[in-house]
This record gives sequence, C-alpha cells and structure tokens, in this order.
Amino acid sequence: MNITFSLDEINEVAQQILDQNPNKVILFHGEMGAGKTTLIKALAKKLGVNDVTSSPTFSLVNEYQNTENQTIYHFDFYRLKTEIEALDMGADEYLYSGNWCFIEWAEKIPSLIPDSHSIITISIAEDNKRFLELS
Repeated sequence: MNITFSLDEINEVAQQILDQNPNKVILFHGEMGAGKTTLIKALAKKLGVNDVTSSPTFSLVNEYQNTENQTIYHFDFYRLKTEIEALDMGADEYLYSGNWCFIEWAEKIPSLIPDSHSIITISIAEDNKRFLELS
C-alpha cells in the first residue's frame, strides 16, 4: 500500500492501514518529524485505546489497553546504545506476545525483530504532506 496524505487525514490513513491486515508487529521507519508517533497514536485510537498516548522516548515502551482489554505496545528505541539494553527490558517477550507492537527505531534491535512483521515507511513529501509505504 502506498499513499500520500496530509496530517489532518491521519485517522483515515490509520484505518486504511488496519484494513490491510498488517502483521501485529509493525516497524516504523522515517526521519525525525516525519509523523511516526502521530500515526501510532492514530492507530492506537482506531484499535480502541481511549487513554492519552505519547512517545515512549524515555521509558522505551508504553503499554495501552483498548476497549476490548487487548494490550498494545509502543516502543521507541532511539536512545538505545545496544540490543542488550532491549533484551534487559524484556523486549523479546513483548515482541513475541501476540499483541500489537508498534516499533520506532527498530534498526537498533535488528536481531530481535520477529520474522512476521510489517514495515511502514513515512517520508515528508511536497506541501507538507506525507508519503507512506506499507510492506
């Protein structure tokens, strides 16, 4: 799936992504400011999360419950120096839990990523729009 959108269309884009039935582990690639966290917030909302969502930059992972009592994890591995830090926090257990796992900066933990995963790449396009590729 490839789509160009503006940030005010983010909720519709989140639904389109979910309609594609991606793997529950999704890696988000894109430069800082591309909209990775904003899209993850929209996905969590579409999955039924009513809590306030935010970037887990300092905590590394935020855990949310949706209206069906399912768990959704949002990771931000930007600050990791080694994969060992991710193992120490139990990242492998989260990633193989069967729950939704949205991962920013997954390139910091390449050997921990499950084989079954989807990738969303976001880049900034003309007129402050975003280009998204789901694979």
